[in-house]
Amino acid sequence: MVARHPAAATGWYAAEMTEMAAPVIAQPKPYLARLEGGRAYFWCACGRSATQPFCDGSHQGTGLAPRRIVAACSEEVLLCGCKQSCGAPFCDGTHTNLPGGSPLDDPQTPANRRIPAVTQADGPRRWLDGGCYVVSPALAPKIGGESLRHCYLVTRELGARFQTQILLEVQAGASPVMSLGGRDTILFVIAGNGRAVISGRDFEVKPHDGVYVRPGEALQLAAAGGETLRVFALASPQGALEWPGAMPHNFDADFPERVVSVDAGQRTAMGPRYFQLLVDKRIGSRTITQFIGHIPRSKAAPHRHLYEETLIVLSGEGCIWTEERKAVVCAGEAIFLPRKQLHSLEATSAQGMLVAGVICPGDNPSLAYYD
Repeated sequence: MVARHPAAATGWYAAEMTEMAAPVIAQPKPYLARLEGGRAYFWCACGRSATQPFCDGSHQGTGLAPRRIVAACSEEVLLCGCKQSCGAPFCDGTHTNLPGGSPLDDPQTPANRRIPAVTQADGPRRWLDGGCYVVSPALAPKIGGESLRHCYLVTRELGARFQTQILLEVQAGASPVMSLGGRDTILFVIAGNGRAVISGRDFEVKPHDGVYVRPGEALQLAAAGGETLRVFALASPQGALEWPGAMPHNFDADFPERVVSVDAGQRTAMGPRYFQLLVDKRIGSRTITQFIGHIPRSKAAPHRHLYEETLIVLSGEGCIWTEERKAVVCAGEAIFLPRKQLHSLEATSAQGMLVAGVICPGDNPSLAYYD
């Protein structure tokens, strides 16, 4: 708190002191910093330091003391640059709604127009830079019987480090009882109505619902009469489909909420874009966060994330850009983005694009950094 001169309770002096105490936006984006385990750092809270994001003593007289950080282990983090994060000293995405905080890119610049489009497919996949790819589930061979067919979309063998993602198609009744290796599992309902039975507990599901299965629990899906239930299932850490046979009754009642539906009142703005969290730590998911979001017709500036991400295009068309390649994407396709892969997603449809995404490990899909 700034000390007040006894003769300056009101007037220009008080106004000047208030202005001095306000933090300055050092930059409308976070700083990527590598912290060494056990070492103390002092994050600049005033925004005036010349050694951003760390303190150089420029806060003297502002009342804005730096924040001390001691990392438990060596790690890369995103430190707040706008000095307005509610999670300070770490970025929480607040900068995305500040001027310059959600930068866009022009796809028609000479450099961008020289980037070639990838059209040749390797089976159901089109590969871009750095292990990024677009996968078309419609082209992927399915395995299974009459009630359940499935195919693997994202796996360790295909470059993922933190996740396995599978497309499940259920029709003609109920699927067999299954588990993704007993891992944390998140489902996203693409199409169809039906039920999800989680370790003996029954839930109704509909399109665009997110569903959470706790570690050690089992799952059974059933489509409503005459419908096909299409579901993306993602497990982290990585796991494969297993078939327990009988349904166990070990539902974790400490986390009773398992289905989250789309609710416009829960949207978070990111400049011209928005997203809603579906399955996340609020209902017990420890390392995976699921969201649904809208992208208006635009191209984001190239950026990177500290998490691994998979995006499913629900409606509209667009283009995914990496360093030296791009690929057209449309509804029904999925995009896999390795951790720290430079990329930019462009919506080309007049109505924009609706996407569902999963990040792991992570809890905030608005955290990005720029080169």
